[in-house]
Amino acid sequence: MSTLVETGWKDRPDVGTWAAFLLMCLGMFMAILDIQVVATSLPTIQQALQISPDEMSWIQTAYLIAEVIAIPLTGLLTRVLTLRWLFVSAVSAFTLASVGCALSGGFGVLLIFRIVQGFSGGVLIPAVFSAVFLLFPPRLHAAATTIGGIVAVLAPTIGPVVGGFITDTWSWPWLFLINVIPGLVAATLTPSLLPRQRTDFCELAKLDARALVLMAVALACLEIGLKQAPQRGWLSWSCVGLLVVSAGGIAAFVRRLCGADHPVVQLQALHRRSFVVGCALSFCLGVGLFGSVYLMPVFLGFVRRHDAFEIGSIMLVTGIAQLIAAPVATALESRIGARPLTAAGFALFAFGLGLSYFQPRTADFEEMLWPQIIRGVAIMFCLLPPTRIALGRLPAGEVADASGLFNLMRNLGGAIGIALIDTILYGHSVIFGEQIRDRLMAGDVTAAIAIGFDPELFISRWSAVPDEAAIAHVRPFVERAALALSVNEAWAMLACFALIGLFLVPLARDGLDPRR
Repeated sequence: MSTLVETGWKDRPDVGTWAAFLLMCLGMFMAILDIQVVATSLPTIQQALQISPDEMSWIQTAYLIAEVIAIPLTGLLTRVLTLRWLFVSAVSAFTLASVGCALSGGFGVLLIFRIVQGFSGGVLIPAVFSAVFLLFPPRLHAAATTIGGIVAVLAPTIGPVVGGFITDTWSWPWLFLINVIPGLVAATLTPSLLPRQRTDFCELAKLDARALVLMAVALACLEIGLKQAPQRGWLSWSCVGLLVVSAGGIAAFVRRLCGADHPVVQLQALHRRSFVVGCALSFCLGVGLFGSVYLMPVFLGFVRRHDAFEIGSIMLVTGIAQLIAAPVATALESRIGARPLTAAGFALFAFGLGLSYFQPRTADFEEMLWPQIIRGVAIMFCLLPPTRIALGRLPAGEVADASGLFNLMRNLGGAIGIALIDTILYGHSVIFGEQIRDRLMAGDVTAAIAIGFDPELFISRWSAVPDEAAIAHVRPFVERAALALSVNEAWAMLACFALIGLFLVPLARDGLDPRR
């Protein structure tokens, strides 16, 4: 990576460098947004391609598995292709795969192109955060990290409204075709803007294929195990088997890396305490960030019965708060340091998540306004300073691999957080539903009022033993009320992870603190 310094790109970034970085952010935005817009419109795609309900979730799972495998390989691919050609290759592959998805006539073809999308999209995300520290001098790290951070967290926030608009206005292929023009622009312009370096394809000849297979199998088994655990049970044979294989594969992978002359993933950064703590903070942020983006549509869609566009419109509050908070976070970091700002961020994040624990079954835009604002501000405080704590003082040769590991931890945090949320929703909804049913069967009018059922109608129809028609009529009320209570418990769980992040902050060594 010394070429970056020798050519002056890093020390004196010009307009072309900033333009290249913004185009890289555009590529990352496409990759993150794609996950959300497709998730919003899965039922539409299922109906159009006649996909079975059991197969439908694999449209997302295939993408996420490929993405999580690609992220830690960013360092290797950067050494082979250079940052310049890695980005061009990844954004080109993502764009072509998007066209393939749009033209897919069946489930199998769509799945193949989703895997290509996931792998290429997974490379784009850590490449951007590598670029922050490889293209810019330390005095500009805060500004560049702010831009990348805004893009990283804004995409999942606006995804539902974009997906809902496309589904309602156009047709499902446009969920993928919207990537074509920005993808072509980024792939065409960045080769002339990013610094020129020599590719090193000799690295591929030294590639440890066994280690690569171990990593891919371990991460794939982890993703599939997390996907199945909430429904089949964490102690089911299939889930235990997948998670054991994953743990064993990761252990064997790390052991092989430690003895390799040319490791697939370089782990030197793990010797630095600030990087390790930064990864742990990234994991905690991933749980809360992806968990909240997942949980709000569940509540608004199934309890409040809003459509995708309405859900996205409500969630835009978080995105607006993030945009406003980003420059504030940059200014505060230069004044008070990264560690204090990170601590304030996780404290605010825990508070914003905890507020949602108290939201009633009837909560809507007004009740969700302030929790969303608080979380939006907190997310920027939790994302930008920890990124610099983890990556800001690393040698240039370690940045690409370290960025991959740092971003991998955030994605794994999101996957585990969503799995825990689904476990709460699947398990506790049944328990709450039975408790509400028992109260109703006992003639408890307050229970009927609590679930939104007309008390006079309840008294008239449940004065005696209710018939099947009465039970069928009240069942949706019970299910929505039980789900709302379960959602609140999931918010509390997410708040606990934010508190864990808060307690981890003092362990970091803040070499960026201006007071030290």
